[in-house]
Amino acid sequence: MAGLKPLLAVGLSAIVLVVLVAPASAQSVPEWLQKVALWYGQGEISETEFLNAIKHLIEIGVIVLEDGTTINSNTTIVIPNGNANIEHTGFYIPLNLEVDEGTTVVWVNEDSVPHTVQSIDEMGKIIGLFNSIPLNTGERFSYEFDESGAYHYYCSLHPWRVGQVTVR
Repeated sequence: MAGLKPLLAVGLSAIVLVVLVAPASAQSVPEWLQKVALWYGQGEISETEFLNAIKHLIEIGVIVLEDGTTINSNTTIVIPNGNANIEHTGFYIPLNLEVDEGTTVVWVNEDSVPHTVQSIDEMGKIIGLFNSIPLNTGERFSYEFDESGAYHYYCSLHPWRVGQVTVR
């Protein structure tokens, strides 16, 4: 593909994302992405939050991937710092993770207080499919999704925090 230049190569565990786009001017980079990149460079947001911003640009077609490249390699949901505060906008990252059948999803608590991951139905009733113990900062919980569908969850300690895993 003539005229394409590497825009980004970021490693996350064993994941390497290489994005190729046509040359672009600085004016075409959304202001919010410039801020996100600055915050990432200053260590104010995590690598996961930064990569989710890039993923969003791919999903809406601002960044076009080379044919055959997939972005469904992230199977981690981050509970960001500040998530316990009801006024804070720090929802799960991503809020709706889409994965294939047989994928193991890992939730990691980056907040300064404990959180749980509790499965609920679409009406908000606990269904007991998966349920973590309280996760302290840095702790993880994982669950393997074997069947397609939409799986809702929330934090039983902070019930205003809800998320979803969609399995294809």
